Amino acid sequence: MTTPYLRTESLASLRAAVRALESPAGRGAGAIMPFGIDAVDRRLADGGLAVAALHEAAPARGGLPDEAAATLFLAALAARRAGPVLWALARRDLFAPGLAAAGLAPDRILYAECGRDEEVLAAMEEGLRHGGLAAVVGEARRAPMAATRRLQLAAEEGATPALLLRRRRKPAEDPLATPSAAVTRWRIGAAPSAPLPAAGIGRARWHVFLARQRGGEPCDWILEAPDAEARLALPAGTQHRAGETRAAA
Repeated sequence: MTTPYLRTESLASLRAAVRALESPAGRGAGAIMPFGIDAVDRRLADGGLAVAALHEAAPARGGLPDEAAATLFLAALAARRAGPVLWALARRDLFAPGLAAAGLAPDRILYAECGRDEEVLAAMEEGLRHGGLAAVVGEARRAPMAATRRLQLAAEEGATPALLLRRRRKPAEDPLATPSAAVTRWRIGAAPSAPLPAAGIGRARWHVFLARQRGGEPCDWILEAPDAEARLALPAGTQHRAGETRAAA
């Protein structure tokens, strides 16, 4: 199914489209979205991700593999919430079958096609404040501190998770180097998949760095990429390496 793109020149049309969607359940200022992986959830300050909050993810390195991993990481988080998802983007490079493989079906996504980062952030804020979406995802190269504060406040007001993909402006640039009001900030990188007894490629794996979390320490894990039910997994024998991540940060 092809989902039409919405231009953000008219936020009024975006408001009308969002109001037409059903409001998902499971809201509340203190609601938590756990990963369902004990080794991850017990390292998070709240035992999971706060629903009414801004969370950021960025590719650990420049290049398509890490860009795709960071995108699918946020897609899987959004997919775990029941209901429609608003995705604000500045370029048409999303691969719908890839999102579906991470649990986010095409018919759940309302796309807002934006020309600039400012439009992406405005569309996100509008969707968050409405409160009728499962999650709001956006992609931006620049997100000033003031803008992330507005997103955090809008997420709290609408009790909706704000998921911001911080794209790289330059290959060597760290998108998370600038300050942000995000409750958690993640770096996602591709990792070697598990070897198979026969020729082929095993389930994709990621190196997931929790670079910052409010009220907790940074740490990292090797995780298997999400399945069609948006479930990530911890490979057998893998442990977190909090001290290594602190040194890297």
